[in-house]
Amino acid sequence: MNDQVFYLDQASFFAWVYKILYPVEWLMTQILFYFHKALTFIGFQDGPGVAWVLSIMLLVIFVRLCILPLFIKQMNSMRKLQAIQPKLQHIQAKYKGKTDQASREAMNRETMKLYQDAGANPMGSCVPALFQGPVFMAMFYTLTAARYIALDNGAKEPFGAFTVEVAKQIEGTSLFGVSLADMFPTADTHGKVIIGIFIALMCLTMFLSQYYNLRRNLPRASMEGPQYSMQRSMAFIFPVMYIFSGVMFPSAVLVYWLTNNLWTLGQVIWQVHNMPTPGSPAHEAKEIRDRKKEEERRERKGLPTIEEEALAKAKEAQAAQAEKGHQRQQPKRNRSKPKSKR
Repeated sequence: MNDQVFYLDQASFFAWVYKILYPVEWLMTQILFYFHKALTFIGFQDGPGVAWVLSIMLLVIFVRLCILPLFIKQMNSMRKLQAIQPKLQHIQAKYKGKTDQASREAMNRETMKLYQDAGANPMGSCVPALFQGPVFMAMFYTLTAARYIALDNGAKEPFGAFTVEVAKQIEGTSLFGVSLADMFPTADTHGKVIIGIFIALMCLTMFLSQYYNLRRNLPRASMEGPQYSMQRSMAFIFPVMYIFSGVMFPSAVLVYWLTNNLWTLGQVIWQVHNMPTPGSPAHEAKEIRDRKKEEERRERKGLPTIEEEALAKAKEAQAAQAEKGHQRQQPKRNRSKPKSKR
């Protein structure tokens, strides 16, 4: 690695993207700096890297809280999309093998009507990812730039709150004996082990998020066919891709990424437990939990059980039906008045 050239500015295919993201990168340096300042003010010191590491973790929390409304919208959109998967598969099977224009148009019309009736938006689940992508790229750029700013050799000029002094503080900060500026190729044996553990945890948390969602939050009717097989395969493929990308990231970025994955895993677990997709195993489990809670509530208040209430309603409905039948059998009264004889 050439310390005289900051490759993200000079030799990167995405250099133009990082230039476009400069306002985000500048803002990120300010947020990190003031998080660090607040943490040191309340007593956290730079010694083992607690202040800067916590600053990075707080940045994750700050970003995820900012996009929380988008996540809620995404969650509702995904629930609706997953709930209509069996109907969507039925439409696809109906027009399978038909390549004529009329059949394709009919399939598109039925698909769009299904989305419209369900209030589902196929693009709704992509919005948080579109927001997080640039943020992650800006984070990668910012924390990578800190190493070159700290060199103070002109490879990277200071920007935002990242002065040479601040950059040297970040580079001098260590976590488990590894500098936040270290990457897998440049780290010593101990550093490679620690960074490898971080990458493994990143892969594991991403896999658990995807696999838990697939196994617990999909309708049972959707857990078959080539589409489900592809989704299950991607749950294994994407974490493996982390291995190849993670080795090129500074350990500070790995801290950000792992924290972000842990947050995502927590969100998935909460969502599947509290707002599962109708027809999924998680939804069936929630119905059992809700029924048990309702039975306990009724028992505490001395109310009839669910079965007793259902039986009482059934008897009332039966009695009402019998009453209607009885009334129909009654002779109709002659509504016309008899004519008087004159």
